[in-house]
Amino acid sequence: MTTMHTVGIRPGLELRVRDAGQGPAVLLLHGAPGPASVTPLAHHLISTGHRVLSPTHPGWDFTTRPEDLDSVAALARVYHELLAQFGLRDVTVIGTSFGGWAAVELVLADQEKRISKLVLMNAIGPEIPGHSVTLPSPPPGTPGPAGAEGRSDPPAHLFTTLHAYTGPAMNDPGLLTRLPGVQCPALVLWGSEDTVIIPGFGRAYAAALPHAEFVLIPGGGHLPIREQAPAVFAALDTFLS
Repeated sequence: MTTMHTVGIRPGLELRVRDAGQGPAVLLLHGAPGPASVTPLAHHLISTGHRVLSPTHPGWDFTTRPEDLDSVAALARVYHELLAQFGLRDVTVIGTSFGGWAAVELVLADQEKRISKLVLMNAIGPEIPGHSVTLPSPPPGTPGPAGAEGRSDPPAHLFTTLHAYTGPAMNDPGLLTRLPGVQCPALVLWGSEDTVIIPGFGRAYAAALPHAEFVLIPGGGHLPIREQAPAVFAALDTFLS
């Protein structure tokens, strides 16, 4: 059974959350293409006995982003409040791309120890020397064919929303030095053919996390569940078990 919640975080900020499945809780945070892009991942987690909360980041899919919600850390505080309102503990947080950055900030701010595991999939966030985020080509705003798996490119206005959170550099120069504060087990999954953020970035990301395993997904791109879903799911299932 799937329930759509509208959660009042504070006056002027409501969060749209899809809640489905039963079992250990997973908070699934999407990247720039929006919540539809992680639907296959949500379905897999539900089928393997998890309760999956899939929020829509404020500003995506016709939702409202208040002007003061202007950083990834601020977005992470929204998700901390969501977990608190639902009374959830022993939560696995999974974030893809931009959602991975929000997931890391959420874990770093998790004073109540609600989060037990972290999964990053081709995640952005830290500034890593020699590596940068390369936005898709052709330029954003030329959407591809939309499908059930969210295969279209993000429209141009979503990059404006994305930059409202990330800034134009799309990284936090201080995040790398804070990553040792992530004390929960972590899995860092990376598509070998990612041209947005190359695997070397992912390896450095994982190396900065104290309890992280790095898994390269051969043939995978920036969202490897599109090209290599079985390999992603196999690595994820092993980690969650």
